[in-house]
Amino acid sequence: MARSQQASQELAEVLNDLWRLDTNRLKPGRDYIISLQGKAGYVEQGSNYARDRARHPLFTYVDEDKLRSMETYSHFINLLDNYEASTGVSETVTSEELQENQLFLSAVMETEVMKHAHQYLIRKRMSPSDPHQFRNQLYNIWFRLYHRERGGGEDSSGFEHVFVGETKGHEVMGLHNWIQFYLQEKHQHVDYKGYKARGHKETPDEDDHVLNLQFSWKGLVKPVGGSFIGVSPEFEVAVFTIIFLMSTEKMTSVTVKVDEYMLELVVYRHGRSIGTSFPKLLSSNNRDL
Repeated sequence: MARSQQASQELAEVLNDLWRLDTNRLKPGRDYIISLQGKAGYVEQGSNYARDRARHPLFTYVDEDKLRSMETYSHFINLLDNYEASTGVSETVTSEELQENQLFLSAVMETEVMKHAHQYLIRKRMSPSDPHQFRNQLYNIWFRLYHRERGGGEDSSGFEHVFVGETKGHEVMGLHNWIQFYLQEKHQHVDYKGYKARGHKETPDEDDHVLNLQFSWKGLVKPVGGSFIGVSPEFEVAVFTIIFLMSTEKMTSVTVKVDEYMLELVVYRHGRSIGTSFPKLLSSNNRDL
C-alpha cells in the first residue's frame, strides 16, 4: 500500500470544521452504548475462523427513535436493504430505489456538513458550484453501479461496498458503517469478535467515535475493519468525497488529526466512483493504540 500523506493545514481545518458541524452525531453513553470487551486476535486473510473475544454484542443500546427521527439517517436506513450482498450477482435497481437514492442525497445536501464540504470543493475546483451538477457528481461517486467481479454484471457501487457490505467467496468486503453494523448485529447477522489495537498498547475507549473492529457477517470473518461510530451519514459522505476528489490515484491515504483522533483516511478509486473508503484509528487523546 502506498504511503499515507500528511493532510495539509487547509484540509485538516476543513475536516475539523465538518466534525464540529456534525450536529446529527450521536452522543456515546446517552444516544448509544457500546461494549468493547476483549482484544481480537490475528486472523489470516481468507480464514473463516476467529476466536471470539466478545461474548456480547458491540452495541448494548441505540436510541432508534432518535436515529429514525433525523432525516438523513431515516433515508440512509431505507437504502440498506436495496442491495444483493454477493459480488458477481447483478444489482437490480427499481425506480423506487432510484428515488430513495435521490432522497438521501437531497437530505445530505441540505445539511451544514455537506454545504461546507461543497464550498470547499468549489474553492478547490474539484466540484461544480451548481447544486444539481454537484448532486450528479455525488451520485456518480457513490451510487453509479460498476463491475467488481470480472465477467459479472454491474454488481457493486461505492455506497454498497462502504456502507452496506459485500461478500466475495469466503471474504467480507467493506461494511464500514456503524448503523449497518448495529442493525445487522440486532438481526444476528453480525457477530462482533473484539476490538483491534496495535501491539500491547492501551485499549480504545467506549466513547471513542472511531474503532478498528473484528467481526463475522453471514458466517464470513472480517479480520479488521475501521469504522466511525455515532457519526452521521452526511459526515462520512462529505469526508470521503473530499478525499476521493483530492487525487486520481488508485489509492489515496491521508493522515490527519480530527478532534482528538489521529486517523488515516483511506479511499480506493474504481474509475469515477469510490471502490472503498474507511478510517483507521491510529491514536486517540494522544494514546498510541
